Amino acid sequence: MTFPTHFRWGAATSSYQIEGAWNEDGKGLSIWDTFTEMPGKVFRGHDGKDACDHYHRIDEDVKIMSDIGLQMYRFSLSWPRILPQGTGKVETRGLDFYDRLVDALLKANIEPWITLYHWDLPWALQLRGGWMNPEISDQFQNYTEVVAQRLGDRVKHWFTLNEPQVFIGLAYALGAHAPGWKLSLQENLVAGHNALLAHGKAVQALRANVQDSKVGAAPVGICFRPATESAEDIEAARRATFNVKAPANSTPEGIFDSLWNSAWWMEPMFNGRYPEEGLERYGDAMPAFDEADLKIIQQPLDFFGANIYHAQTVVAADNEDGYKIVNPPAGNPRNTMNWDIVPDALYWGGKFYHERYGLPIFVTENGIPCVDMVSPDKKVEDGSRKEFIRGYVGGVKRALSEGVNFAGYFYWSLMDNFEWAEGYSQRFGLVHVNYQTFERIPKESSKFYSEIIRTNGAIL
Repeated sequence: MTFPTHFRWGAATSSYQIEGAWNEDGKGLSIWDTFTEMPGKVFRGHDGKDACDHYHRIDEDVKIMSDIGLQMYRFSLSWPRILPQGTGKVETRGLDFYDRLVDALLKANIEPWITLYHWDLPWALQLRGGWMNPEISDQFQNYTEVVAQRLGDRVKHWFTLNEPQVFIGLAYALGAHAPGWKLSLQENLVAGHNALLAHGKAVQALRANVQDSKVGAAPVGICFRPATESAEDIEAARRATFNVKAPANSTPEGIFDSLWNSAWWMEPMFNGRYPEEGLERYGDAMPAFDEADLKIIQQPLDFFGANIYHAQTVVAADNEDGYKIVNPPAGNPRNTMNWDIVPDALYWGGKFYHERYGLPIFVTENGIPCVDMVSPDKKVEDGSRKEFIRGYVGGVKRALSEGVNFAGYFYWSLMDNFEWAEGYSQRFGLVHVNYQTFERIPKESSKFYSEIIRTNGAIL
């Protein structure tokens, strides 16, 4: 079986993780430029000042994409590269960079898919409260208008926000990501609401400025799989996938764990309401907001994006939630970030999200960090990554055979890069990067992925 003819294959990156050139051509500071200066926040004090030097290597990197056979490339824009202060004066040299990238992609017959926000908020806006500031949604709308007017004649596919569960929960509750705050549950809910409002206003700006635009978002696709394929366990996994838990306690860990869910972030986007379960469980912590906000947040979307790396296993249980999390079998493989490798995560996640929202599904991120060694003859044999891709994309294939509307897959990531608080210690890429010389070496997995694309999945 091959994949449907409309199915598209791609890879993804983000601006801070690969661009480098942190202070060139008028770029302003981002919250990650300042966060990485804080002792103990990032592995071994690593930072993204140079990253993969993509800013100076567009032609080389687009050629690598073309050699792999990518049909689409998902990348984010650096807000402070375009608006150094977050608002006000536009830095045309920043827009020129993205102009060149888009043109190079189109020349190579690779479709550009832009993410508006992948965590590098302008530092100037953080000083005014960041996502806690009620003005942030208007500031994001203004930024969207600027880039849409410049790039929208050529770029038709857009994502608004990447993983709000992370850039709110990890950053404002747990303090593990920039800006490193540890706020109350109520403050996190305020920041989250502002982010969702920014999403809605950005969609409006894209519709107004980009003819024939196709728009979605890319939240974490938190999903659960059943321990068995009994009707009871499948229903338990479905319930778990959309459950909103009350905080176990008021610690940063308790608040983050409660925010780590799908429904709280997705239901307002797709159905114009916060889930009743969440409203009940957050209780008095729920901030007051204007009901009209939900009409802005719920904008018609063209596809459902989800970043899915793994899944937890559940069984049906006689408790309030209707499920219990169980451990995977002894010996189940884990990656170098200690995440369980669960090949059917995309099958079950896709199935449940298809049932719930009904839109075409794009896997906006899926990948694995491995210990990748370069041999003396400049080869990187990453068999574990090849098997990961085979297993996970095999889950997409199974879901397609059962009528789930998967429309595309972006491997994360095109190249090794700065992995946030993990610094350069984790390598997700199809392409190996030497962080001293910036030499790129396509790994064996890139050749395997290329063959998947060439055969449209027939080799799986």
